[in-house]
Amino acid sequence: METKVAIIGIIVENPDSVEKMNRILHDYGKYIIGRMGLPYREKNISIISIAIDAPQDVISALSGKLGNLPGLSTKAVYSKVNFKKEDE
Repeated sequence: METKVAIIGIIVENPDSVEKMNRILHDYGKYIIGRMGLPYREKNISIISIAIDAPQDVISALSGKLGNLPGLSTKAVYSKVNFKKEDE
């Protein structure tokens, strides 16, 4: 199986969607390398970055599910290199 390393950037403008976002991230937890969140209190938003190592379709599905939540904007940036990963 080939994987890519990617960053998913998330802007949270609606705090009511955070619980659903966290559930979705939990569901994809085996692929997530790390997560960093920054509250931007002056603008009343949060900025989150997710580092992930997964097949491209998994990364796209995660980004799409997050982007469909109200008040969340997402964008995925992919590495140009494919990595070989042993099937689990």
